[in-house]
Parts: sequence; C-alpha cells; structure tokens
Amino acid sequence: MKKIHIVSIVVSVLLANTIAADEIEEIIVTSSYIDQTLNAIENPLHVLSGEDISNTSTQSLGELIDNLLGVSSTDYGSGVGQPIIRGMSGNRVKILNNGMVVRDVSGLGADHVNDIDLNNIQQIEVVRGPSSLLYANGSIGGIINIVDNTIARNDFTEPKFILGLELQSVNDGDAHNFSYQNNIGDLNLTFAYKDSQFGNFDIPHGAVLHSEEEHEDEEEGHEEDLGYLPNSDYESTSQRLGLSKTGDWGYFGISVNNVESLYGIPFHGESHEQHEDEDQEGERIFSITESDVVNLEGAYAFNNSWLQKVDYFFRDSDYSLTEQHGEEGKHEDEDHEENPTFFKNDAKEYGAIFDLTNNSFSQKLVLNFVEEDISIIGAEAFMRPTNNEEQTIGYYVSKELGFFHLDLGIRHDRISRKGSRSHEQHEGEIEYVDRNIKNTSFAFSLARDINDFWDINVGLARVERAPSAVELFMNGPHLATGRFEVGNTNLKSEASNNIDLTFNYKKDGLFGVFTFFQNDVDNYIYLLDETEEEHENHEEEHNDHEGLILVNYLQDDAQLSGYEFEFGKVFELEKGNLSLSMGRDSVSGELVNGKNIPRMIPARNIYSISYSENDLELKLNLKDVNNQDDIGEGETKTNGYQMLDVLVKKTFNLNNQGDLSVSVFSNNLLDEVARNHTSFIKDEVPLPGRNFGVKFKGTF
Repeated sequence: MKKIHIVSIVVSVLLANTIAADEIEEIIVTSSYIDQTLNAIENPLHVLSGEDISNTSTQSLGELIDNLLGVSSTDYGSGVGQPIIRGMSGNRVKILNNGMVVRDVSGLGADHVNDIDLNNIQQIEVVRGPSSLLYANGSIGGIINIVDNTIARNDFTEPKFILGLELQSVNDGDAHNFSYQNNIGDLNLTFAYKDSQFGNFDIPHGAVLHSEEEHEDEEEGHEEDLGYLPNSDYESTSQRLGLSKTGDWGYFGISVNNVESLYGIPFHGESHEQHEDEDQEGERIFSITESDVVNLEGAYAFNNSWLQKVDYFFRDSDYSLTEQHGEEGKHEDEDHEENPTFFKNDAKEYGAIFDLTNNSFSQKLVLNFVEEDISIIGAEAFMRPTNNEEQTIGYYVSKELGFFHLDLGIRHDRISRKGSRSHEQHEGEIEYVDRNIKNTSFAFSLARDINDFWDINVGLARVERAPSAVELFMNGPHLATGRFEVGNTNLKSEASNNIDLTFNYKKDGLFGVFTFFQNDVDNYIYLLDETEEEHENHEEEHNDHEGLILVNYLQDDAQLSGYEFEFGKVFELEKGNLSLSMGRDSVSGELVNGKNIPRMIPARNIYSISYSENDLELKLNLKDVNNQDDIGEGETKTNGYQMLDVLVKKTFNLNNQGDLSVSVFSNNLLDEVARNHTSFIKDEVPLPGRNFGVKFKGTF
C-alpha cells in the first residue's frame, strides 16, 4: 500500500470556506444528535450557508460542493452530480434532508439525480470521517445534510418574502424562485417554489471524444463538431409547504415536499442487438422524476433529572423515475416507439432521540426504523424488486476529560435485504434471497488545545456497511455505464477502519488546517470489468450479456489514504476585508493486490481571492485539477484542467423596504476542455464550457 508523505506544505490563505471566529460561533450543526456550535465540533466538516448557496449557479448537489476540500462530484450531464467524500461515493455517502436519509433511486444508476430541493435552504453540512456514523448506517464516506426551515422550530418574529431570478448563457437557461415565511395565528407558515429551465449546454470545440469504431462511421461535420452537447438539457420544479406550532413544551410540525424534473441523458450504452438492428442517430433519451415527501417531526421537553427532551420524526417518501427513448424533437408527452423503464422507491422512516444529558456530560439515545421497497419495471430493468428493512439503536456521549474533549458513538444496525435473481444454473428459475445482517459500528475522537493558537484532534472509527440491494441483486444490462452488471448475493459487510489526524492554527487573522487520514476497508466492494481477451473468449455468451462488457461485483481488502490542507490570512483594510487562499487535497486508493481502485479523484489545488465590504463582494476561484495517471483496470488516463470562476455581487437597500442583490458571474471563464475522471462517461460528456450569468434576489 502507498504511504502518503508530505514533502512540503504551501502556506495559503483560506477564502471561500473560511468564516471569521465571531461568525462561527453563531452556526449550529443541526445534523448532530448532540447539537453544537461549529467551533465546538472537533471532527472535519464543512458548512455552507444559505447565502453562499443562493449566490452559486449550480444545478446539482455534487456541483455545489465540488470546490470544498476533500469533497468532489461525479457527473452525468446537467442535474446529475453525485457527491464523493475522500474517494468514497455511491452508497458509502449518505444524503440527508434535515437529518433523515433521502430515499430516491440515485444509488441504482450513475445517470440518476439526487432528489434534493436546493431552494431557500439554511445550510449544507458535510460531515466526514469518524463522526459520520452518528447520522446514518453505512456512511463509511460521510454524510451530507441539507437543512431547511420548512418546519420552523422557533416562532417567526416578522414576515419574510424572497423573490429570485437567474439567467445563464451556457445553456440559454433561466430559473425563478420565491419563498415566504410568517407567523399567522400562532402557526408558523413556510412556502418555497422554484422553476428551472436549462437547455443543452455549450462545450468547447472538439471536446467530445469518440471511439475508433464511432469515428469510422462518422461523416465530416457530425456531432463531434457541435458546439453543444445533445440531450444535456434539464428542467425542474420544486415546492415545499410547512406548518409548525411551538411553545415552552417544544414544537410540532408537518411539511409536504414535491419535486419534479425532466432531463436528457447525454450518453446511453447500446447492446449488441441495438447496435445491429437500430439506428440510434437522432434518438432522444430522457428521464422524468417525481417525488412526494411528507414529514412529521416534533420535540417534547421533560426537563427532569434523567430525561431532558424527546425528539421524534416520521418521513414518508414516494419517489419515481421514468426513463424513456424517443425520436429527437418529439414531445415528451407523446407516445414513443420503445417502452419506458420505471424506477420506484416507497419508503418510510421513523424514530426518536432521547436526550439524557446531565451535569456531567451530554448523552443521547437514538432509535431509528426504515421500511423501503424498490422496484424496476420495463424494457431496461436490470434488477428484480427488493425490500429493505433497517432497525438501529445508538448511544452518543460528549464529555470534557481534563485537558481533552471526548466524543464517542456506538451504533448497532439490523438490516434485512430481500430480493431475487435468475438462477445461475437453472435457466428460467428464480432464486429468492433473504439476507439478514447485523452490523456494529463505533467512533470516538479526542481533541486538545495545545496552546492559544494550536489544537489537535484525533479520531478513530470502525464503521460497517451492509452491501446494497444493487450490489447483491443486480443482474442485467446497465446501459448508463455501458456494461452488463452482475451482483453477488454472498457479499459480506464492508468494515472501514479509519483514523483522522487534524491540526488547526489561528492567530491574528492567520489560520490553517492540515488533515491526514487513512482508511483500511475490509471486504471493499467494487466492480471489475472483464478484459478484452475474456470478452472475446465468450462470444457464445454474448446473447446472454447482450454484447456488453461483463462486470461483476467483487470484494477485497483495500486502503484509501490522503491529506487536505489549507492555510490563510484575512487582511483588514480600510473599507473591507481582503482574503487570499490556496488549498490542496489528495487521495489514493489501492486494493490488497496492489491494483488501483477505479475512478479515484485526482489531486487538486484551489486558489481564491476575495474582497468584501458592507454591500459589495468580489470572488475569484481557480481550481487546478491534476492529471489522473493512477488508474484502475479498464480505465483510461485523464488530463488535468484549470477551472476559473468569478463572482461580483452588489446589494442595494430599497428605501428600508427590503434589499436587492445583483450577482454577475462567470464559470469556466477560460473555456477549458474539462473531464471528470470519476465519471463513467468522461470522454463522451465533458463539463460545460464558458458560462456567463446574472442573478437577482429581492428580500422584503
């Protein structure tokens, strides 16, 4: 296994992701079962404020957090950006909304969007490393919690209305949104609505790479010369409504969330039969999603000697995704030649958190239950219906131990995975499988202030993750990846043995952080492509595999290790503050046999400059992504790139009636040809080209 050796550390200034000390104390990390201010959380994390999010021109969660150190994204065109934390992605990273796992079908395909409404949210919390097990089972990589105030826990003191408009050049797109909150008759009312319409996005000339076979069939002036990427359009509508009642006793609330989207799929693998019998040119491939989520939550305060408070919650999710093929130019509501494929997830999650805090330490007991039914029906169904049930009990404690601060968590999960697949030895027979898995995870961290300027934190954790339904029961053509994927019902639980070591420094405006981590994963689950020789040797089986590359879910021991660092200083000028920054993150991953884990993120440097005063904000961010030469089997190397983003924001006071902020921005100002190495389709689907835009936000 490779060892990470730091030869030198570049002194840098932290900009975009750094908040002054007096501001940090006001931020509460709500995803924690033990609520703490940000500066009291000793584990590595990021918190993005709602104001920062509203200034950003993004269409996916992954794109929004891609500039954070240790965090990146794997994309599949517009709207699809699944997060990666320290080389971990997919089912190893849990997406939460107000502390509860988002139950969509993003884990079933790289081309599926995360069911997240990013309109009018309070903050996004990224919790990495050992502490991530506090929030969801199997979160080896970490958790990302999207926090909104749809169910208000405190009474609104005055009405608030927000109106927004966004225009972009790269996709000729626009978006508008509004939100409202008020206390009416002692009831807190919230409402938020957003509508986005984005067309195919522009790409630099010649950015799309084609296979040799495709090149032989292409005529001069074909799609590779287009200045845009076909089927990269995206549109979405979201709305949230919430009501709550508060008092000395606690609070109770209900919310209803609805998200609908339609987006093109810019790449779609084709089976041997499709290649022989169908003309794919001019084909329109798109997905339609709809989700309805009902949340009930509340808290009741006891304030006695042993039980302070009970928080309780219930979440009912109904999510569907329909993938459809049709002719280019035909309206999505019309009939299409090919039958659609329906993905559906019906899930219920409920539980309670018992606050047992006393004068000696903070402690909480958590109970959580999940029922989830997933089904895929239609022309490209690659997995039979599955049922998942989860029961969890956890205990968490936080205590001062002399010079040290201790955080400790223990979690026990009982997980049931029920599914079926075609019998390997008896054609036409169905093999039914019922896996009952018990996992126990623990994590603790110790923090100490070395002096007034330095502090150190060490975290240790052993986190277990049960294999997902896809990893167990997958058995069919997965055209989003261009492969025939086969699961393994005998897979064991992964066990992540993680160590984090973090140093923090802060003095006279100069501050910095350095983190080293190593993650030894027992029974790491991964996909392994067959070699070209193996593919040629089983030509007689091509009908079974539909001519696609055969890949199997395997597992072996693995190690992921890396580092992140950023240092900085804020200069206090006469009218405002000037910040300069540079940071770097790097992660490597190897299997026990010495081969690289596929689709690992390359090392990156992030440089930033910003200036801010009362009503003016200027930001410049340069992300320098290295070449990725450490590749897994079946992968190709990826060139590095430089992504330059610029933002200018001015806020105007409207005669004490409200504020109007105007943001002018540019993304990929250098019009770089950029490919995301973690994407299955990096050659065919590059990142968007140069984008200019403007955003208006009125607050009244």
